[in-house]
Amino acid sequence: MSEMNEEILKEAAEACEAENTDQTADAADTQSEAEEKAAEDAQADEDGEDAEAAAQADDEAGQESGPEEDEEAEESGASEEKPGDKKSFFKKKKDKKDEQIEELNDKLKRQMAEFDNFRKRTEKEKAQMYDMGARSIIEKVLPVIDNFERGLAAVPEEAKEDAFVVGMDKVYKQMLSELEAIGVKAIDAVGQEFDPEFHNAVMQTESDEYESGVVAQELQKGYMYKDSVVRHSMVAVVS
Repeated sequence: MSEMNEEILKEAAEACEAENTDQTADAADTQSEAEEKAAEDAQADEDGEDAEAAAQADDEAGQESGPEEDEEAEESGASEEKPGDKKSFFKKKKDKKDEQIEELNDKLKRQMAEFDNFRKRTEKEKAQMYDMGARSIIEKVLPVIDNFERGLAAVPEEAKEDAFVVGMDKVYKQMLSELEAIGVKAIDAVGQEFDPEFHNAVMQTESDEYESGVVAQELQKGYMYKDSVVRHSMVAVVS
């Protein structure tokens, strides 16, 4: 019985000793972990302080060089902009304005062209109306010229020095000079080849002086006003 009690006590003592050993090992492990964590926290604090100091230094350096770097960045950014992008930007800005300018220029050119055409047309119509009026008056004056010529041709040689005859001759010549001043001139007929644009052949005649197809006699003078025929010459053509 006493031997059994001793064995039990011995086993209990061994168990207690083993438990104390385990607790001691666990305490050592816990202390080691705590020391490692403390070391890590200290290192982290040091790293944080270093990082904060580096950041502060960077901020100070950035504040000193910030404007210059910003200017350099702006300049580099401006230089990197493509000319086409800049042109397209301004082009987009000016598209509406350019269209309005082109539209106004087009309207102005059209109005100027219309006014120029109107001016030319008006001047041409005025000139035509003036020419028509002048031709009408000339056609009415030509028979008077014909009568002067017939009357002066019928004066005998001995009466050509009379004051009346001389006065009529001066009036006749003055009328011719005034007609010439406005562009009226007689058409050459005798000795010229027959031209239907200027001559009106009313008869044929024989002539030893002129060849066939040449005007040998003028029966009535023809006249031109500027470049147009007012009255054709009435002529006799060699057959």
